[in-house]
Amino acid sequence: MENKQTVSEPGRSARFTQVYTREYPRVHAFARRRTGDPGVAEDITAEVFRIAWEHEVRGGETTPGWLFVTARNVLGNHYRSHARLTELHGRIGAELGRAPASAETSAVLEALDRLPDRHREVLLLSYWDGLAAAEIGGLLDCGTSAVWVRLHRARKAFREIYTSSRESV
Repeated sequence: MENKQTVSEPGRSARFTQVYTREYPRVHAFARRRTGDPGVAEDITAEVFRIAWEHEVRGGETTPGWLFVTARNVLGNHYRSHARLTELHGRIGAELGRAPASAETSAVLEALDRLPDRHREVLLLSYWDGLAAAEIGGLLDCGTSAVWVRLHRARKAFREIYTSSRESV
């Protein structure tokens, strides 16, 4: 039987500390751009690194791509929880006779909202998160050339939506 490494192994702890120190700012920025709330982004980032530590303890390797996939999954859980809470607040507001508040958004955000998820995601990963094509490919489980094709298509779709919305104003 193979000897399993223990949690207190200095090599694993040092390796995880290096990954944490190097990748924490990027994962936090990824979460903050998607939530718009520094506190929520901090909670999401902490959860990502908690999961990463458990992954390391089980003998897995924590790579930047793995961290971003995990962050995307944790954000998905956050969005679902937020949507349920927003729906609940809307129902409560309707029962009390209050209309839910709506915020104004910029033309760029409106165009991003109107994009299909596949286009919005690749644009956000590239422009807002500053990920390289290889990193995006790892996150989206595709090759670098496929990322460039997706970016080209996403830019074209964004341009069409953005210009058509600006012309109708």
